[in-house]
Amino acid sequence: MAKQTASKEKTPKQKASNRKPINLALQGGGSHGAFAWGVLDRLLEADCFDIEGIVGTSAGAMNAAVLAHGLAVGGPATARAELRRFWEGVSETTRYSMLKPSWLDRMIKPGSMEFSPGYQMMDALTRMLSPYQLNPSNINPLRDVLASVVKCEDLRGCTSVKLHICATNVMSGKIRVFQNQDVSIDAVLASACLPFLFQAVEVDGEHYWDGGYMGNPPIYPLIYDCAARDVLIVQINPIRIEELPTTAHAILDRINTLSFNSSLMREMRAIHFVTKLIDNGFNDEGRLKRMLIHTIDAEEQLRGFGASSKLNAEMEFLERLYTLGRERADAFLTDHFDKVGVESSTDITEKFL
Repeated sequence: MAKQTASKEKTPKQKASNRKPINLALQGGGSHGAFAWGVLDRLLEADCFDIEGIVGTSAGAMNAAVLAHGLAVGGPATARAELRRFWEGVSETTRYSMLKPSWLDRMIKPGSMEFSPGYQMMDALTRMLSPYQLNPSNINPLRDVLASVVKCEDLRGCTSVKLHICATNVMSGKIRVFQNQDVSIDAVLASACLPFLFQAVEVDGEHYWDGGYMGNPPIYPLIYDCAARDVLIVQINPIRIEELPTTAHAILDRINTLSFNSSLMREMRAIHFVTKLIDNGFNDEGRLKRMLIHTIDAEEQLRGFGASSKLNAEMEFLERLYTLGRERADAFLTDHFDKVGVESSTDITEKFL
């Protein structure tokens, strides 16, 4: 509570400046999306940005849809309340789930479930059987949670916030970016469809898996569809790790992280290239757009939790990630708010290249 009080004391200084337009790019990462919840909660509390566009993938897509809906129907205070209601609903779905940390997990590595019998059994089953066999009724508890918070008709008619939800077309391998006018609960679930847990989601006759395979998240919709030059990336998947993965779980987790970060790093390379062209005096007769990149992350903490923690939706763990997100967002506002609209606060070369 003391930390949140300290954060509020900084808000008047931030509000004294003109509100700044910004776009948000929200990564996916299962339960680690609660870190982004904390980031968004602090930014909304500060109320110093005009959010023009939001792009999200997987858990980031859910955060994006809830955030956009809250802003559309009631503004920052409503968005904060709806984000909390959503994540509390996510936690409620696991009340009777076998995916819970064991006492040993709680002692050795809080948040992870590597010693959980339920997690180990599920992990083994998903390596042998597909979700079409394990879950033939295609039950997804997140559907009801999402539908209880987000009314898609409000998003389709919204012009104040531009929403972009990313999914991967299973058959063509192409990226699909759903926008306000075609957002649905199915579209958001498609963006978060991990193929070893859920059946592919059908939207408009096409089948989709998690958007992270093609863009986690894609930045280009914000470049082409939004006037604001600033993009704040809420990064969940760590780029760097400190130890060589040697266990099966650690290797698989690193493979997924590399895959889910690859498209973002390619786009950062392209943005860096265009920025250098502009700096050298070439802007293609004004057609090149200088983008200003900012990031909020907690690489050291999030990489320490391990792959199993991304399926841990206990409220105690979610609140821990939420608090971490608020702290990192508060540090960003203190250290980098003045740079928004002026220059990038993230060194693309150092962080991504």
